[in-house]
Amino acid sequence: MRLPALFAALLSPLILSSCESFPRMSDNDPYLWLEDVESERALNWVRTENARSLSQLQTDPRFAPLQAEALALAESRDRLPLGAVRGDYYYNFWQDDQHVRGVWRRAPLQSFAGGTPQWETLLDIDALAAAENANWVYKGVECNADETRCMVSLSNGGLDATTWREFDVETRRFVENGFVVPEAKSSVAWKDADTLLVATDWGEGTLTESGYASIIKAWRRGAPLADSSEIIRGQTTDVGMFVVSLQDTDGAEVQIAYEADTFFESSVWLIGGDAPRRITLPRKATIQALHKAQIVATLEEAWTVGGRTYPQGALISLPIDQAANEAPPVSLLYTPGGRESIESVVNTRDAILVAGYRNVRGRILRFAFDGRAWLESQIDLPTTGSVGFAGSDPRSSTAFAVYEDHLTPDTLYSINARTGETARVRSLPAQFNADGLVAEQFEAVSEDGTRVPYFVIRRSDAVMNGANPTLLYGYGGFQVSMLPSYNPFVGKMWLERGGIYVVANIRGGGEFGPAWHQAGLRTNRQVIYDDFIAVAEDLIRRNVTSSRRLGIMGGSNGGLLMGVMLTQRPELFNAAVVQVPLLDMLRYDQLLAGASWVDEYGSPDNPAERRWLEQMSPYQNLRRRPGFPTPFFVTSTKDDRVHPGHARKYAARMQQFDMPFLYYENIDGGHSAAANLREAARRRALEFTYLSQRLID
Repeated sequence: MRLPALFAALLSPLILSSCESFPRMSDNDPYLWLEDVESERALNWVRTENARSLSQLQTDPRFAPLQAEALALAESRDRLPLGAVRGDYYYNFWQDDQHVRGVWRRAPLQSFAGGTPQWETLLDIDALAAAENANWVYKGVECNADETRCMVSLSNGGLDATTWREFDVETRRFVENGFVVPEAKSSVAWKDADTLLVATDWGEGTLTESGYASIIKAWRRGAPLADSSEIIRGQTTDVGMFVVSLQDTDGAEVQIAYEADTFFESSVWLIGGDAPRRITLPRKATIQALHKAQIVATLEEAWTVGGRTYPQGALISLPIDQAANEAPPVSLLYTPGGRESIESVVNTRDAILVAGYRNVRGRILRFAFDGRAWLESQIDLPTTGSVGFAGSDPRSSTAFAVYEDHLTPDTLYSINARTGETARVRSLPAQFNADGLVAEQFEAVSEDGTRVPYFVIRRSDAVMNGANPTLLYGYGGFQVSMLPSYNPFVGKMWLERGGIYVVANIRGGGEFGPAWHQAGLRTNRQVIYDDFIAVAEDLIRRNVTSSRRLGIMGGSNGGLLMGVMLTQRPELFNAAVVQVPLLDMLRYDQLLAGASWVDEYGSPDNPAERRWLEQMSPYQNLRRRPGFPTPFFVTSTKDDRVHPGHARKYAARMQQFDMPFLYYENIDGGHSAAANLREAARRRALEFTYLSQRLID
């Protein structure tokens, strides 16, 4: 059972013979001291490198206008106020120039659907941070069934670890002597008005090797947290135990526990009755909704049950009252084709809505259950770009979706899930000048013959002479798809200045379903890197650009992709923005949440997988070599998901070799390397100043 997106988002990141030889580093790593995140020695190194790099970037005459543009876009009120439907209200978290940390607010659903939302502020995070002299970052809420009480998740500076505090929606105040879960990587779910299910740090020995909870307990109002009663216990070798609440169309709620054995494999338990009962599903599957007493799930692996095999990638359902049976009755809703995928599923009172993709272009399908069978239809929305959901509720017929593509600003639609009718609620004004720009889709052929799609966004009159400054973006992991999206920052700060932007749909992502992702797991990961290289080479072959004018960018797992490119094919690129990266793949599983990613990358403790990691790991394979591009590393001191030591140590190794690089570590930020809108604008301005220096000058 794969973890739901809510938790997956929290867990998710050839040696050339001419290179200079240097011993591989693991146990005798001379830069281990840089892993001591907030030691004075390490922070002094960070401050020195920050000052050196900022002096080069911030004195560039392009930096100030780029920062002003980025800040204006970040603080612009010309954004769709997207969020969640809960009962009769639409909830939204909003940031702008007056609310840098943001406000949590709501509007009556009818006013929101009509395009004139009447907002009321529930919680002002800026005011809260000022009153408590704290660096609070809003991370989300979990509300009870009637939406009167919510657990608000607050992070210190952007950490994944958060504090949960009970909030009264009607009085707009935190509840005096209410539920408070201290800072940890926790999950919570309401069992009833006076009982909270909590997965958190219960003391010594209760966290998994990945730093997540291994025990879920029930906490009764008025009792100390320490006196909570145990519901279910996992293993410390698991990724973690997580608790969620599923709501049906009649308002009934069911709590389930995810025991994540690996990042992609879980056992799921129904909580309630005398003891938890395991739901009968394959370990690689994802529960998407509870609809009219039917559990709806997607399969990340083929599943044989009751004498029938259901294919990988399929959408299926089974009755919840038989979900713990050895062979429950299963219904097949939908099977995507070979170049198709299911990106997301939402629940409404009348139907299940599915955002499906065909060759990386989206559409929304509707599946209504009549008590015996599922009936399929398609929602009338544009199908040439990307579609994603922007709120639904199993008690409501109204859902919201957003259409966008590389050149079309976001358009919000309401969907009547009962009739299938749609209505345009609001379209954003253009946030950059797209006149004369085109977005084209091409395919590169990878080393093994696989066709790899990619999008090119450029001026229609650009001359294909190999001289165009081009930025190639990639990720390639964790079944995360790179879908067509309207990016005002790229548009304003790069495309308007004559640059070309390219998005690669390489394996490791989910663009063509779970098989596209699983093709590059563990020791098969080279296909992901071959795909990215193939796209870069195809751009050069088509004379879109040249190695001199080609830059690459990626973050987290995409930062690892950047590191591998610097190892395997540095001559292809003249710039690399390496954001919050993994780079030491022989120690990644020992740093922060790294142990949770072994199912993606392989284990350094497994001899065969270690041999591959030794060959692939960017940190261990860095060599002094001619023609190496000057990379720009961006990370965060407070990132408690991908350890900043990865970027620090790689940069320090480059220092040892007298190889040029730029480095910026935000002392506050979290995994996005930005604690607030202003810091995010600064980071983007630094990145595009660097790209201008390397690719345009």
